This record gives sequence, C-alpha cells and structure tokens, in this order.
Amino acid sequence: MQPFMSDLFHWVDSRAPFDTQADFDNSGFLVGRKDAPVQNILFALDVSDRVLDEAEAHGANLIITHHPMMFSPVQSITEDDVEGRLISRMIRNHVSLISAHTNLDSAPGGINDTLASVLGLQDVQGEGYLRKGRFSEPVRFSSLVTRIEHDLRTTVRVFGQAPADMEITAMAVSSGAGSDFWSEAHHLGAQVFLTGEIKHHHGLAMCACGMIGLEAGHFATEEPGLFALADALQSHANEVEWNVTIFKSAVGAYALPTVPVAGS
Repeated sequence: MQPFMSDLFHWVDSRAPFDTQADFDNSGFLVGRKDAPVQNILFALDVSDRVLDEAEAHGANLIITHHPMMFSPVQSITEDDVEGRLISRMIRNHVSLISAHTNLDSAPGGINDTLASVLGLQDVQGEGYLRKGRFSEPVRFSSLVTRIEHDLRTTVRVFGQAPADMEITAMAVSSGAGSDFWSEAHHLGAQVFLTGEIKHHHGLAMCACGMIGLEAGHFATEEPGLFALADALQSHANEVEWNVTIFKSAVGAYALPTVPVAGS
C-alpha cells in the first residue's frame, strides 16, 4: 500500500503533536503537496544540499527533519539565498518536507527521552525540554565523560571542576541549545547537566552553584531522538504494509569538504 504525504503528517502528529510546539517554532508540513504519494522517506536533522543529494540517491520524495525551514518570517523565496535555493530545489524535484522540532523535543519518547535512555539514565522524571534521572550505580566522572563521548560520537566540553574519581549518581539532560534549563536541573538535584550548547553566562552560573556542565554538541544530542522516530515509523510501516523504505541521513553536523592548504 502506497501512503500519501498526509498519512505521514498524521503519523508524526500522533507521536509528537504539532499543536504542542513552542510559539516561536515552525514545525509542520512545510513544503510539497499533502495529496502526493510517498515513495521513500529520508530522516535528517536539517535540510542541506548534501541531504537533498542523499534524498535523490535513495529515491526519497519526503524528508522528515528535526529543524524546520522558514524558522524566521519569510517574505520572499529566491535562489539568491541558501534557504530559498534549497526550497526551490525541493519544489523542482517534487520533494516534500515535514519538520518536528520543539514538539518532538518535549514528546514522550521524543528527543529528550531518547537522549536520557541512550545515556543510561533510569527513573527519569521531568517534562518539556528537561529530563533528570539516576544511574543504576555511581559512575566515576572521568568514565562518564568517556561514555558520553562514545555513545553520542562526540567531544564533550566540561564546565566546572570535578575530580576524575568523583562519583556521579544523578544527571539531567536537555538536547540542543538547552542551557536555559540549567537552574531547573540544579533544583531537581542533578550533579551534572548535559546539553548541546552552553551559553557563557549559564556556564558561569553552573560553576558558581557547584554543578558540572557538559556541552556535547547540538547535533550529537538530537540525532538519536530523530533516528528513534525513524525506527518507530519503520515499525509502523511494516505493520500497515506501507510500500516505502525509510533512510537515515549519513550527513554529519557542519560536514564540509576539505579545503587543500596552498602549496600542499
């Protein structure tokens, strides 16, 4: 059975309701026709030329992203700017776009729940954009950083000072640019707060309170949750016998071509 774009939109809405997105957000069905049949689907954190190259290679005419396009008000779409060029390319190639951003961040089983699970947190509590949990047994701080870097395939920057053998039992997480929630994490009793990006003044405040901040990268803290959504969709597609294949984008954050050094 061949699903339509509207079927996929309603499925995403059932997992992460679009009416729960933040006021500033632009999640939803953003490009294309809802009555068009879906061939294959590509999941990616963002739309870029390399992601569109992947969609073309896989025969995908629907892209589901975490970060939406047209995030700021748009008064014109021209090929003189990056976003306009990408949207124009999608329209020419009949590629549709659904984005689930803050609604997926906060949804049960969404970005932040997945992040907490990947990092081994148990007895997870919290709502909105913050989750706090405990480890099954204390983890030495140095081992925790190593584990996070391995599990998220990233490099962690530490804010604050902690002895390598300090035992960590409670940690809070907030994906992406989530450092606004550090004080809530501290209030919940987290020893460590992990997010994708930490603002300078938030880092200073955390240090002053004796809480350790871990900056693990915007992309690295959100990719697991988006790909968990892809896995859930594949399971659903198998159950209802949708004739589609679901792909996960191999494009990493800020991946740029190597520029040769002059004279090399």
